[in-house]
Amino acid sequence: MDIQALVTAQRAYFNTGATLPLSARKAALKGLREAIAVYEGRIGTALRSDLNKSSAESYMCEVGLTLSELSFVEKHLASWMRDRPHLTPLAHFPARSFTVQEPYGVTLVMSPWNYPFLLTMAPLIGAIAAGNCCIVKPSAYSPATSAVIREMLAHCFPPQFVSVVEGGRQENQALLDQKFDYILFTGGPAVGREVMAKAAVHLTPVTLELGGKSPCIVDATARLNLAAKRLVFGKLLNCGQTCVAPDYLLIHRRVKDRFLAYVMRWITAMYGQQPLDNRGYVRMVNQKHFQRVMGLIQPANVIFGGQGDPDTLKIQPTILDNVDPGDPVMQEEIFGPVLPVLTFDHIQEALDLVNARPRPLALYLFSQDKGVQELFLRQVPFGGGCINDTIIHLATSRMPFGGVGHSGMGSYHGKASFDTFSHQKSIVKKSTLVDLPIRYAPYTAAQEKLMRLFLR
Repeated sequence: MDIQALVTAQRAYFNTGATLPLSARKAALKGLREAIAVYEGRIGTALRSDLNKSSAESYMCEVGLTLSELSFVEKHLASWMRDRPHLTPLAHFPARSFTVQEPYGVTLVMSPWNYPFLLTMAPLIGAIAAGNCCIVKPSAYSPATSAVIREMLAHCFPPQFVSVVEGGRQENQALLDQKFDYILFTGGPAVGREVMAKAAVHLTPVTLELGGKSPCIVDATARLNLAAKRLVFGKLLNCGQTCVAPDYLLIHRRVKDRFLAYVMRWITAMYGQQPLDNRGYVRMVNQKHFQRVMGLIQPANVIFGGQGDPDTLKIQPTILDNVDPGDPVMQEEIFGPVLPVLTFDHIQEALDLVNARPRPLALYLFSQDKGVQELFLRQVPFGGGCINDTIIHLATSRMPFGGVGHSGMGSYHGKASFDTFSHQKSIVKKSTLVDLPIRYAPYTAAQEKLMRLFLR
């Protein structure tokens, strides 16, 4: 594929103004919804092929969330597109001030393999809603889903409007060498730095959705059984291959043993005595990832699970106790079904440990103590999270989702997606009937006196 020619064609199409009207944007979103309905079965089959996702998990975490995002955007798009009035300073009288929501132009969405459908479609919806053209680059690690996405988008959009580029590192580099007007990348920090460096050549603005080691803190006041149930859900969803999965557990020493007993019970209740034989249990995406996660499991620390099957690429839900912050499993994002456990005696120890590490994408706190809740909300920087639950903060179009620092920059979902892919153009529309002389030279003492009155 001639990537440079594709970018040129999209820029020419954008310059025709065809993507700008509300009617065109709504028609495009409707077309995408209809295409998803047609391809839903093939999407599920592809997700099973790439990650062994069950039909229920594929719909809940990929197709269903995509359709929910579409519905929300379609419902609110007209109001988002309206010019927004702003108060005009008295010094500018008479005039009207407003901002115009302007699409950037030709955009690039680079998506990961762990939620290959959702994390391609959600930013694409924002790009289309904001009136942009878009090139989509799915991950080479999820080839079946990537192929379905390419076929589906070709079915409902001309390539000069929305197009898919498949491939690996070579195609990524070729895309990043082009001048785009906006880039949204979801992936790891290492590639995120590369994307940002390439974008800097063209001064292209970027949103980076990265990851990190998202902590789960459980204090002595937590409702332990429910907390364990919700932790297991969040940790083992997609077999831990979720950017906002609870990465490690920080738990009060006094309740640790009781809590871990509940965790083991809920793992068995959800995935059975033999998770490796559970047909609905998701696998690692490839052999390289399987070996990396297995290498983080230190046998001396295993109190539950610990085994993997290299033939199926499945790894048992695993708990590692008595972990030290300096252990290898604490030096990188796990992205698998392995839960390291660290303890604390005083809540300040937990807060200090989290703050000593790079800012995480998510944080989860289980506590009934409102003072502890406020402590973590106000004194720990993180992208987003939950109090007394996990994961669900990203499953809404009504709040922005994004990281901070090492875990990313910028946000999307719902209106935040529209805003991310839009430039706010500030306009002052000045009357021609009156022209106050105060701003024009030569300046007199009387003019300066008026300036001091108005500009303060």
